[in-house]
Amino acid sequence: MHAFAAVLASIATATAIAATAPTAGGADDPFYTYSGSTPLSAIAPGTVLKTRTVNYHIAGIPTAVLAQQLLYRTHNARKEAVVNVTSVIVNPYSNNNGHAISYQSAYDSLNPLDEPSRVIAGDRTLGGLLYSGESIPLSTLLLAGYSIIVPDTEGQTADFAAGPEYGMTTLDSVRAALNTPSTGFTAASKIALIGYSGGAIATNWAAQLAPTYAPDVNQRLVGAAEGGVLVDPAHNLYYVDGSIVWGGVAPAAIVGVGRAYGIDFTPYLSDYGKAVFAQVQNQSLIQILPSLMGLHWKTLLKPEYAGDINRIEPYVSAVNKVNAGLVGSPTIPMFISQGTAGVFNGTFSSQSGDGVMIAGDVRTLARQFCASGTPVVYTEYPLEHTAAAVAWASAMVPWLFDRFAGKPAPSNCAQIKPGNSLAAETVH
Repeated sequence: MHAFAAVLASIATATAIAATAPTAGGADDPFYTYSGSTPLSAIAPGTVLKTRTVNYHIAGIPTAVLAQQLLYRTHNARKEAVVNVTSVIVNPYSNNNGHAISYQSAYDSLNPLDEPSRVIAGDRTLGGLLYSGESIPLSTLLLAGYSIIVPDTEGQTADFAAGPEYGMTTLDSVRAALNTPSTGFTAASKIALIGYSGGAIATNWAAQLAPTYAPDVNQRLVGAAEGGVLVDPAHNLYYVDGSIVWGGVAPAAIVGVGRAYGIDFTPYLSDYGKAVFAQVQNQSLIQILPSLMGLHWKTLLKPEYAGDINRIEPYVSAVNKVNAGLVGSPTIPMFISQGTAGVFNGTFSSQSGDGVMIAGDVRTLARQFCASGTPVVYTEYPLEHTAAAVAWASAMVPWLFDRFAGKPAPSNCAQIKPGNSLAAETVH
């Protein structure tokens, strides 16, 4: 029962483990391509198109644990039929309780080769180190009896920060896992959603979209736990302006959302902006943030737009599409955490936040959920973004186990302070 933990704790010696299943094949891996005769648009979302079993890898090192990978049909941000991949780590131990936790990774990259499924299958990239770092804590959930589902939330074009797409890929990933007999899930299997930061984008949007996009999945969900939540990206643009740690996230998010919705921002960019956008096109935040420390996003735009970015109509349209405050509420219990000490990330603002996410936005979102009758536990920590992740994870786990146990969901809605307006942006 402790084999998985031992393997993860001993990755330096894991090369001795026999790799009995195939590894991924890099950018040209045929597993990621659908070549069937039936048009994707005629196939139901969540339908499994291919399966394979691989040894679970950490930073390119194989472990004895196996993962089932599923190519499935889903939607991109423009509601076009596309394929995506999810990885299912079925609990191999005698304490397998038949339930699963869908873990949405914060791999935060504009490079499709950094996605979790490729890392799990053995590919090595600098950006892939983010998911490799997340792998070890996941072992505690396996040891507790749960199987783990890990979707490539950004889709196969790495549409970073495109929340609606994250939500659909996550929900269809759960559909695919539940509909694959070899995973062992049954009609009694329940699912929880968890994710922090970029993973919270997927978790939050999946919870919000589930009642309408995937009611079949929604009835299997016991709750969602998220922390460091992106709510209204138009607000975050101003919040991270000049941030020592987080300044570079602004162009990364604009590139990702522009890619998702087919928007060419080139006509609005300064020469410097064009260079920055070209730089980040296929990079992870691991590369972007250190190279763009203290970035002021206005320097990316031509003077006529730097003074008022809302003069750019495609930008306004896009940020409204990814504003979680303009979408319906979940019907499942929510556990939401947010840091408030962004100054330790070099983010100096009149807004309270963790350096990249804004507490006032998250509070308003939580209050909207409360107003719709959703049980919410909301907590703020006097910590910056990364440290708050540790606090969130520690508090989230017992809450999560209680949801699977069927205990009444707690709520502190009455104690959540008012936050910011999440109204739609307008063109100026």
